[in-house]
Amino acid sequence: MGNGQETPFNGEKGTDQAAESSLFPTYARYPISLVKGEGSWLWDDKGNKYLDFMCGLAVTNLGHAPAKVKEKLKAQLDELWHVSNLFQIPGQEKAAALLTGNTCADAVFFCNSGAEANEAAIKLARRYHQKVKGTGRHEIITFTQSFHGRTLATLTATGQDKVKEGFLPLPAGFKSVPLHDLPALEAAISQDTAAIMMEMVQAEGGVYPVETEFVEAVQALCRKHGLLLIIDEVQTGMGRTGKLFAHEHYGLEPDIFTVAKGLGSGFPVGAMLGKGYLREAFSAGSHGSTFGGTPLSMSVVAATIESILEEEAPQRAAESGHYLMKRLNEELGGNPFVKGIRGKGLLIGIECAGPVNDIVLEGQRRGILFVTAGPNVIRLLPNLLVTKEEIDQAVGMIAALIQEHAAVKQL
Repeated sequence: MGNGQETPFNGEKGTDQAAESSLFPTYARYPISLVKGEGSWLWDDKGNKYLDFMCGLAVTNLGHAPAKVKEKLKAQLDELWHVSNLFQIPGQEKAAALLTGNTCADAVFFCNSGAEANEAAIKLARRYHQKVKGTGRHEIITFTQSFHGRTLATLTATGQDKVKEGFLPLPAGFKSVPLHDLPALEAAISQDTAAIMMEMVQAEGGVYPVETEFVEAVQALCRKHGLLLIIDEVQTGMGRTGKLFAHEHYGLEPDIFTVAKGLGSGFPVGAMLGKGYLREAFSAGSHGSTFGGTPLSMSVVAATIESILEEEAPQRAAESGHYLMKRLNEELGGNPFVKGIRGKGLLIGIECAGPVNDIVLEGQRRGILFVTAGPNVIRLLPNLLVTKEEIDQAVGMIAALIQEHAAVKQL
């Protein structure tokens, strides 16, 4: 204490603190406690059942508690949980080979989250230019309305001011330009530019797929100026958009791309993938992660990738996404409150003429979970194995919610 007296802590709160949580209030939580999940369904602690069309924000791509992943994790729990990355970890080699064998990448770095994967991508781009190419290039160009994470570097890279409030000074070396504004992008490139970093669908920013012509122009600029192209696939990866990775829709081979969320079926894990010529930049001791690539996480990653491939989850996401878009247009077409429906695969946004948070809350009361992407956009993220019957049920509920909300607003 400041007066030199000590007050022993016995683990009990004072009366005035009794009602307070021991957690920092960093999340605006819904008043629901979810305790069980299976496939497309969740149950709360009161026994209420919910159709899950948010999947923990694009995490449980195979549905809740997928059988093969659960089996592999349980088996690994009986063997080995953690060793340092100072030792060989066979599970990392297996998981990395599954990723490189099914993508354009040659090398993988495992970490714990999407933010860490994007941090690794930023560090790799800078180190490649500075240690391998011998230049001073360090700047990363991103796009407004993008989202790349919550660390100081990744929130600075994020093209949304709301995530930066109160965290000044921010790290130097980042620029953001409007998406699809080619002249602005060209003007932002300088002798200090190391890489361009972009999402194929701006999921958090409103579910905006990037136009093919712009992607081609970005790729051409990277070649012209010797820049690395980093694709953030944290939310779009692992089959979500109808391809294993969203950049495949564009015939694109990025220098670096990142993944997390759907990579571990709910287990915390992330990865940065890159071309073989970048290996030299990440030499021994240049980067690391204590918990990156543990035997536990690697058992989950390998089982998740194998299940995604065996179940043909990306193809099913493409088919189900087409069906979901068709049904939404059938039910909501002509509704003046709905301004547009867009997305790729099973990452779909319904843009509305006003705020949609009340619709989200009423959906929860009726037994369906979905989330927003900005104040006026409903974001739908069902699992990739969702059935047509579940889609029909969800569309019926969502259409009724929107129509009722629109009717009330017109009164």
